[in-house]
Amino acid sequence: MQQDHFSHQLSEFEVEVECLMEALFLRWGYDFREYTRASLRRRVARYISDNSFERVSDLQNELIKDKKRCNHFVRGLTVNVTDMFRDPSFYRVIREKVVPELRSHPFIKIWHAGCSTGEEAYSMAILLREEGLGDRAVIYATDINSQVLDQASKGVYHDRMLATAQENYQASGARGHFSDFVSVGYERFLIDPELKRNIVFTQHDLVTDQVFGEMQMVVCRNVLIYFRRELQTKVLTLFHDSLDIGGFMGLGIKESLRSLPNQNRFREIDGPARVFQRVD
Repeated sequence: MQQDHFSHQLSEFEVEVECLMEALFLRWGYDFREYTRASLRRRVARYISDNSFERVSDLQNELIKDKKRCNHFVRGLTVNVTDMFRDPSFYRVIREKVVPELRSHPFIKIWHAGCSTGEEAYSMAILLREEGLGDRAVIYATDINSQVLDQASKGVYHDRMLATAQENYQASGARGHFSDFVSVGYERFLIDPELKRNIVFTQHDLVTDQVFGEMQMVVCRNVLIYFRRELQTKVLTLFHDSLDIGGFMGLGIKESLRSLPNQNRFREIDGPARVFQRVD
């Protein structure tokens, strides 16, 4: 019986990670307490190794004293690898099943939550321009991390990403050429400034902040998989309340509503592409 009890105890490292998450919330307001533990522990361990800390408690001492260091750490916790037109089938479904509905709106508001370095927000801007909706749409691109928002707002990416971007764009149901929307030089490609005109980059924390506004679409791809079930449920309610009735929601292809108690507030538009619609 005693052995059973101890088998469920956390390791020293796991306890220190729990203390670190609590300290970040109390000191700076960053709330990662409902993130999935496997991902958190993996990223904390990598940060400690890459930055020559002996243990989590040493890192914690630095983070509660130094906001700049804390921002750097938070970036490591929250940045997700992405690409222009990632999962092209998602954008094809948006073109075929969502855009016809959006055309009925005189003004279109889209929220890209957890936008990271901005590639998917710019992808949506390209799609909307091609579909003739660019001038009446505003994209609100948000992230918890101010550093990635700064990078996203610049719209500058390494040219090693260019081939993948072009390939994904063509597979998404493209109506033109990717080169129409970027300029290339000095081992970089730059997003057309005209695309930036209707994108607002701003900080927002899905865990602690409130409803964002009356949106026609919310896109939050490959973020919920890092949240525990309780937080997934809370964030899904946030998205529901941020959408007009009949508004659309796009998730990552590995994300599902099936285990969530509030799943019936959405209907499935396309299962494989993870596109849903608010029903009440």
